[in-house]
Amino acid sequence: MHNGSDTMSWEDRIVTPQEALKHIEPGMKIFLGTGVAEPRTLVKNLMASDETNLQDLELIQLVSLGDVITMKELQTQKFRLKTFFSGWVASEAITQGYVDLIPSRFARIPNLIESRMLPIDAAFVQITPPNEAGYCSLGMALDVARHAMDQASLVIGEINHDVPFTFGDTFVPISEFDLLVRSQDPPIFFRRWPVDEVFDQVGANVASVIEDGSCISFSIGPLYEALGKHLARKRNLGVHTPFFTDALMDLVMSGAVSNRNKRVHRGKCLTSYAFGTKKLMSWLDRNPLVDFQGIDTVFSPVQIGLNPRFIAVIPARKVDLSGRIAMHIGKGNVATTPGEVADFVNGAELSERGSVIFALPSRNLKGASNILLSVENLPNQLSLQESVDMVVTEYGVANMRGRTVRERAQFLIDIAHPEDRKDLFEKAKEHRILYPDQIYLPESARLYPSDIATKHVFEGGVEVRFRAIKPSDEEEMRRLFYRFSDKTVYYRYFSPIKVMPHAKMQQYVNIDYINTLSIVGLVGSPEEEHIIAEARFVKDRKKPYGDVAFVVEEKYQGIGIATFLYELLIFLAKERGLHGFIADVLATNKAMIKVFEKGKYPVQASLSQGAYELTINFED
Repeated sequence: MHNGSDTMSWEDRIVTPQEALKHIEPGMKIFLGTGVAEPRTLVKNLMASDETNLQDLELIQLVSLGDVITMKELQTQKFRLKTFFSGWVASEAITQGYVDLIPSRFARIPNLIESRMLPIDAAFVQITPPNEAGYCSLGMALDVARHAMDQASLVIGEINHDVPFTFGDTFVPISEFDLLVRSQDPPIFFRRWPVDEVFDQVGANVASVIEDGSCISFSIGPLYEALGKHLARKRNLGVHTPFFTDALMDLVMSGAVSNRNKRVHRGKCLTSYAFGTKKLMSWLDRNPLVDFQGIDTVFSPVQIGLNPRFIAVIPARKVDLSGRIAMHIGKGNVATTPGEVADFVNGAELSERGSVIFALPSRNLKGASNILLSVENLPNQLSLQESVDMVVTEYGVANMRGRTVRERAQFLIDIAHPEDRKDLFEKAKEHRILYPDQIYLPESARLYPSDIATKHVFEGGVEVRFRAIKPSDEEEMRRLFYRFSDKTVYYRYFSPIKVMPHAKMQQYVNIDYINTLSIVGLVGSPEEEHIIAEARFVKDRKKPYGDVAFVVEEKYQGIGIATFLYELLIFLAKERGLHGFIADVLATNKAMIKVFEKGKYPVQASLSQGAYELTINFED
């Protein structure tokens, strides 16, 4: 197809950019390397030229990230840009009608080129100098370059000595290029994104629900900068991602990534694009840990889904109380439209124990809530609300999988900014999303003790996560109650209670965290966790003591959970100025009496009508 010659004479085919562009004919459809792989010298000369053959050209670029194709140039109408990506610089141009957006799932783009539904006449591709065997590397971005080169009748390679020689499906014989030019411009580098306290906490909360051995996807932006840092203590992570960044480089260098559990390209980080600093590009040069593949592989839901525990982490702009997502718009966004994230969402759904996590700060830069009653009037919506497993803000994690709209609203209100929760609560009641008699304690939103959160591994390897109770725990606590035996109910409530209606349970879970403090224990994967234990103390109004009570689901009794909760409550009570506990325990409840007796503080017991009144003095 191409008129290349042997390795020794490749330099003889180097021409000036101006000479290369003489081979372009009016009306040609020209593929340009994407983003960081943009052949900037060729494109700059194309933009600046007044030659008559460079008219009515159609430029095809998957993602336009560079600074070469500008609004000014597009307005000349010599060129028309087609892109599959509405973010970054393309957003304004699409809105004003200077750029054509092709809505498509990224995994389907190669087939559009192969079938010539998207015909390509010429391909401008950035490459490394050839190695000793005569092979160049496509460097920092692979996407559909190979498909474009196969279809084009004219292939021009722009040789750039600053491009890393990457591994994977990146090798191209120098003989496949009709013409070669030397790059006169450095590649596009990107500075790392700064991370403020809010994004740092969002990243920490996302990391808290990513388990060892998970396979993750990344993009660029402050969310991923923060997330990478908080994942550094994980073990045996895998990477299957469209974009490889400095944050991912740091994560791999931390030792957290082994790629051992992957079933696709096991032992390798799989990616299509690299975006980042010169340091990243130097690190990628001849690095066998990173494998670059085309988007038909990287964006394939089937390929993604083969990896167990695949976690798609996606930044959101807004979320409403039913779990609908509005994606980001405009410059600076990469994972920006539903079409660009749909493949990874579907891949996570196909993955064994996979999850889709949307993350965002609770408020935008103007101080307005990012959690809304509805996003139906906002652009760039992701309609797959049933695919949203978790929503994360700096205030916590909302588990959405299998939840009713009412439960979703409760979870999302719990992770909204404390100053926004009352308004969201009232709007949800007004629109009958929440019960008409739903309780809300405004002061609780500001006093929630998130610092209590901890976890512990008990006998038999049972890991339990502990945190303060939330209003949204109402349904889980009701389910826990109905799993109790009659004996456990009687021991806990001193009466044979048979039902636990909404009205009663919501009073139980809505506490002020000052006079009442409740800790719940949860087991299971983060997106499917269940409450299996609860412990609380209520301050005595007349003296600095707290009335304490515990309950642990039967199947988890006898492994030390109650003892752990007791010790945790003592620590928290002393922090809050209490001098001791009071507890009422039935005389037949030997196991609970033993928990108190094993504690480090002496127990004074008084028996009356079949029940002990226990007094535990922290001062003794």
